Amino acid sequence: MDETILVVDDSPFIVEGLATILSRKGYTPVSSLGGDECLKILRTIIPDLILLDIMMEPMDGWETLEKIRENPVTKEIPVLMFSAKKITPAEAQEHSMNIDDFVSKPVSPSQLLDSIQRIFSRRNDITLQTLAAQNKGIDPAVIDEYRALRKNVEVDRNLLVVLKASSGLDIPGREVPREDVDAIRNLEDKIYRSERRLREIDDLLVKTA
Repeated sequence: MDETILVVDDSPFIVEGLATILSRKGYTPVSSLGGDECLKILRTIIPDLILLDIMMEPMDGWETLEKIRENPVTKEIPVLMFSAKKITPAEAQEHSMNIDDFVSKPVSPSQLLDSIQRIFSRRNDITLQTLAAQNKGIDPAVIDEYRALRKNVEVDRNLLVVLKASSGLDIPGREVPREDVDAIRNLEDKIYRSERRLREIDDLLVKTA
């Protein structure tokens, strides 16, 4: 493998450690010590994936992500968010559409590499499915919806596991703020609706085979 991965964190120690892990696995890491430097690097390099920390100063990961998605040149780059800070239900609701996965620090090398490979495999699979749908004459709007749903369902499922674990919702007797409970339930409903629509599109693809 020769994919380029941009590692963004304001801790040189963390960047160096992650770059070493990625190099040993065959990836080509590019180091960035913060959001501003990340955006400067993206003016000359378009990586295959961005590994982006949330807790950075002066520009945090969410603001950096927003600027990445605002730029037509960089908006399609997969972004894997990671942080020692627990992601909140509000953050999940606001940003889930714009990320490709989330892992918590401290992250084990195997967990990180599994997440990266999952993102690449998903994108390759979506590309193949998209080409097949285009060859069958499927409505481009339906194809775009399919591409978004395939990614969002997987991201939302992962975020749901993270949120339930961090909130303690599944722990008997644990008191969880009502707004957190509502946000988690809303995410569950979103996943259910997305999965149902995805099955409908899958059936359409089969019928037009």
